Amino acid sequence: MTPTSRTAHPYVGMWVTADGHIRQELTADGRYDEARGSRQSAYTGRYTVTGNKIDYVDDTGFTADGVFVDADTLHHGGMIFYRER
Repeated sequence: MTPTSRTAHPYVGMWVTADGHIRQELTADGRYDEARGSRQSAYTGRYTVTGNKIDYVDDTGFTADGVFVDADTLHHGGMIFYRER
């Protein structure tokens, strides 16, 4: 079991780019689901959070990472995501 799935972390929830084009939901079970425009579940996979760093492993095996710069801002893949409230 990953650290993410054992304990909830403060970053669970929906993260969205400023234009709303990309929406990424981080679930408490260590999974993510990313929509792009009208394409639902464009990318899905698992993730782990260590401190303020997030590591992704897509269901196809692709890997990526990101950094939570504060409680409401995520930098990932050259993009900035904001927590949706």
